[in-house]
Amino acid sequence: MSKSLKRVTRALSDLGLSITPIEMGAETRTAQQAADAAGCHLDQIAKSVIFAGQESGRAILFITAGGNQVDAAKASAAAGEPLGKADAGLIRAQTGFAIGGVAPVGHLNPIRAFIDPRLIEFDVIYAAAGTPRHIFPIKPDTLIKISGAQVADFIALQK
Repeated sequence: MSKSLKRVTRALSDLGLSITPIEMGAETRTAQQAADAAGCHLDQIAKSVIFAGQESGRAILFITAGGNQVDAAKASAAAGEPLGKADAGLIRAQTGFAIGGVAPVGHLNPIRAFIDPRLIEFDVIYAAAGTPRHIFPIKPDTLIKISGAQVADFIALQK
């Protein structure tokens, strides 16, 4: 078991949850890959999108439904500071995860988080568990509670 997967599993357990990450038979680097592997609706995938706060220098997490995209201006407004692209180094340093497996919990350092209201519409959603091949099921309200995420409108309008 990878260090990242162990960290997510331990974080879930430490929070009093009996959730076991699921190893998928295929990579789950993209939301579509994860939805296909889990046999669920694309929007049931909780994508972890990281931006860099241009004033704070910190990584900021946006947990969005699989079919949605983050609108940078709306995300900046929610975060209260201009946001830029987070590079792999910042993501790894703050969260401990590599791109493609960033979990919404189990970060090395505290992280501000925001969540897409679309995810609340489902009974169960699936999030990355620290590797490109592992996801875990969770109730949206439980994810909000354990991640400290604020519900916010940061989604780009669909064309």
